[in-house]
Amino acid sequence: MPTRELLARLPKAELHVHLDGSLRPGTMLDLARAARVELPTGDAETLGRWMVVDDARDLEEFLRRFELTIRLLQTPEAIERVAYEMVEDAARDGLRLLEVRYCPRLSTRDGLTLDEVLAAERRGLERGERDFGVRTGIINCALRQHPPAASLEVAEASVRWRDRGVVAFDLAGGEAGRPPGMHRAAFDAAALGGLHVTVHAGEAAGPESVREALVLCHAERLGHGTRIHEDPALEDYVRDRRIPIEVNLTSNVQTRAVTRAAAHPLRRYLDRGLVVTLCTDSWLMCGVTLTDEYDLARRELGLTREEIDRMLLDGFAAAFLPWPEKERLLAEVRAELADLR
Repeated sequence: MPTRELLARLPKAELHVHLDGSLRPGTMLDLARAARVELPTGDAETLGRWMVVDDARDLEEFLRRFELTIRLLQTPEAIERVAYEMVEDAARDGLRLLEVRYCPRLSTRDGLTLDEVLAAERRGLERGERDFGVRTGIINCALRQHPPAASLEVAEASVRWRDRGVVAFDLAGGEAGRPPGMHRAAFDAAALGGLHVTVHAGEAAGPESVREALVLCHAERLGHGTRIHEDPALEDYVRDRRIPIEVNLTSNVQTRAVTRAAAHPLRRYLDRGLVVTLCTDSWLMCGVTLTDEYDLARRELGLTREEIDRMLLDGFAAAFLPWPEKERLLAEVRAELADLR
């Protein structure tokens, strides 16, 4: 069994983490003072504990905590700072690849355009890449609770930014009662525009949500996918087509998608040969790093070093990168994993 110290040293790829869920508590205090937003406390350590969502009854309650951070992300300076600090924090945790997802419409409340939001996020990520050597990409989210026309607007903006850091289009937000097919026009636009597609599915809704994401929405990866196993035929479909699942252990416990980490279907997915990789979902609201998630999987699900290496490599292989760049990165990671054995 690998130690936590070893897990921290292993090269990792983060494919599913939200910008508005990953602010540093100290940064929140600074941004709140500038924006004249009242926070529940003025102490960074206390604020960090308060922001961890360990009291939600479902996904909808979990998402309400994000309203506070979104209020702090209404200027280009704030967005750029948070994006830059995410790359710094990623490097500190041994990440070599970071795909950051966010709904840019959430930062247009005070007059910013979608293009201005994306420009600020890209500036922060590019500066972080130069300073810390972590490869980054932007995944733009539409939100289920927004009208389909708004999702189409985000998809079209994403296509405009395809050669300027945006790598994929996603659909997030409260899943129950909001099937992804309602936003099919946005996914069609993203796919026709050459973007990759990943979809939050199978978290707060069942296999039917996953099936729509795959068949109607062109999903190449699945965010969460916690309930795929409820339909064995769908599980085989995902396995046989090698569709990667972005697994979020801690988040799934917090949103009551599973009762505890030991009950998560990750173990089943690995045993049945599905492609899975671990992600954090949100560093602030979940209170974890990617190393923490691998350590949790090791302790609660009995993952071996071989299984961890497999998930790490599957994460890099599933990244939305140009194929030649992905091949080079995979070769580097394979060599480093071998050296750390």
